[in-house]
Amino acid sequence: MARRRRVRQRAVTRPVSVLSIDEGRTVETEADRARNDLLDLVESQKTGRILTGTLQGVERTANSKTSSMAVIYHGAFKVIIPAEEAVVPPEDTRGRSMDETLNYMLTKRLGAEVDYIVKGIDQQSGLAVGSRLDAMAAKRREYYFGTDRDGNQRIYSGVCAEARVVSVIRAGIFVDLFGLETYIPLRELSYQRWMDAGLYFQAGQRVLVKVLEVERSGRDNVRVVASVKQAGENPYEKALRMYSVDSCYVGTVSMVDVNGVFVALDGGIDCLCSYPKRGRPPRGARVTVRILGINHESNRIWGAITHIAAAR
Repeated sequence: MARRRRVRQRAVTRPVSVLSIDEGRTVETEADRARNDLLDLVESQKTGRILTGTLQGVERTANSKTSSMAVIYHGAFKVIIPAEEAVVPPEDTRGRSMDETLNYMLTKRLGAEVDYIVKGIDQQSGLAVGSRLDAMAAKRREYYFGTDRDGNQRIYSGVCAEARVVSVIRAGIFVDLFGLETYIPLRELSYQRWMDAGLYFQAGQRVLVKVLEVERSGRDNVRVVASVKQAGENPYEKALRMYSVDSCYVGTVSMVDVNGVFVALDGGIDCLCSYPKRGRPPRGARVTVRILGINHESNRIWGAITHIAAAR
């Protein structure tokens, strides 16, 4: 019996032989993937290579309710990033402790695509420790203070670039623009009047932005002003030609504020209307609008609500 057990044990531990179709095997086994994942982490630790992953969890240190950690999975390895190495602490914590603030910031970034550099690996436990801030600093040095082959700056005022949405609040979004987290307010997200950025964006998205301003100071400090809406064509310039004064069109109420009722029309534009006598319609209501005026120079259109569709 003992001999049979030894035979079975050797059979289980024997390396799997794979017969390939071509001269070189292209399909990876689980062992291949695990080895490549480990090599990625080792290379990052030794050379500073930047890795990218999705922030999939926020954990607290064992027996502690203060220290928070971001969790990223690289294959079978669990990469943890301490909060102080994952987000830049704000100057004003608004009465919260710094630990609570960092935990909140990490939680708001769940699902975001982030860069990191590995600082340590424990192969036995399958754990690695990383730093997002180090990866961001390396990218800033490359893209904001480095130059291309012709000696030109890579990011400058007027350039359009791809950015990652890392956090969304009602009033705007935070994007990672090549190692720099930049806040883009609601008014710079769309030419239409929006009330909640969370209805249109989520962490993990990639968006096209236009860089409006770049301020560099020192060897690593940089400030950027960016816009999502200005990265695309202004819909008003084209859409306003679709409408005529004294004509009626249907639309959807996009926002109601002290200025009046904004109605979204086809073409991606908003028509500002006064409050109707029968009462202001709720956001999302289907209405009919009579156009009272169009200003092609200021890209403004205004009108009056003549009919509000009954709720279904």
